[in-house]
Amino acid sequence: MALAIVTIAGRTYRMGCDEGQEKRLEELAAIVDKKIATTRENFGEIGDQRIIVMAALQIADEVADARARIDGLETEIAALRQQIDVSKRRDAAIEARLEQTFGDTAARLEQLARDLSRSSGEPDAALSGSAGDL
Repeated sequence: MALAIVTIAGRTYRMGCDEGQEKRLEELAAIVDKKIATTRENFGEIGDQRIIVMAALQIADEVADARARIDGLETEIAALRQQIDVSKRRDAAIEARLEQTFGDTAARLEQLARDLSRSSGEPDAALSGSAGDL
């Protein structure tokens, strides 16, 4: 177990933590210390216990607001994922219709090409009649 030394509200504490978490614990302690200092500036000297409780409540309020924002964003993400799924299904349906249309068009073109090649192989009756008159 690692140890971190932090200062909160002018008091130094030795805190146990997991290896590698010392810096994180020091950062969190700095946030708490700053909140206590800001609360003390705003409310004056009303007693350490009260200042600490008020700072803790302010931190809890910020956490609750952040959680609410996260919940809202998660709901928005879920709605966007749903829209993406609907769009993908719609796109797949359009692609299937296009494939069918291209297939049908290709079949018709192939039939026209066969018809044209058959008709070009046979002499045209109007042309052969007028050629015989010359």
